[in-house]
Amino acid sequence: MIRKAEQRDHAAIVSIINAAAQRYKGAIPEDRWHEPYMPRAEFESEIAHGVEFWVAEDGGRLQGVMGIQDKGPVALIRHAYVDPGAQRKGVGTHLLRHFQALVKKPVLIGTWAAATWAIDFYRRNGFTLTDEKQKNRLLKTYWSIPARQVETSVVLADERWMEAEGGRAP
Repeated sequence: MIRKAEQRDHAAIVSIINAAAQRYKGAIPEDRWHEPYMPRAEFESEIAHGVEFWVAEDGGRLQGVMGIQDKGPVALIRHAYVDPGAQRKGVGTHLLRHFQALVKKPVLIGTWAAATWAIDFYRRNGFTLTDEKQKNRLLKTYWSIPARQVETSVVLADERWMEAEGGRAP
C-alpha cells in the first residue's frame, strides 16, 4: 500500500533513508558525505520546504519512501529510498509509478553522478539523462544545493519534460 506519510512515520522514514543511503557511501563525494546522511532536523526542514513524503507499507511495516516537491512547471522526486531488506522487490518502482500517476506535469530527478544503480533504475523506468548544460540549468533553477553538489550530480527527466522541452533546458 502506498500512502501519504504521517507524523507518526517520521522516525521510520529517517531510519529507512539513513540505512539505504549507506549504499551511496563512496559514490557521494567525501566532502558531501556526512553521518547520519539525513538527520531528523534536515528531514523536517525538507517538509517545511514543501517536500511531501509518501511511503510504501506492507503489513504495517514501512518499506520505502519517496518525496515529491512541486516547483511550478515541474515536480521533483526527492529522497527516494527503499529499506535495504525490501530492495529489488518492486517497492521503488511502485512508488515511482504512483507519483507519475499523481502528477500531471513533467517530473525531474536529481541524483549523484556516481550512483550508477540509481541512474539505471530511473532509466529502466522511462527517465532520460539530461545533458551537462541542461543539468546545470535545471539544478540551479529547481534545487537549492551547493555548487559542489551541482558538479557531482545528474538530472533525469521523464517523457513529459523531454516532449515539452524537446530535450532543451527551459
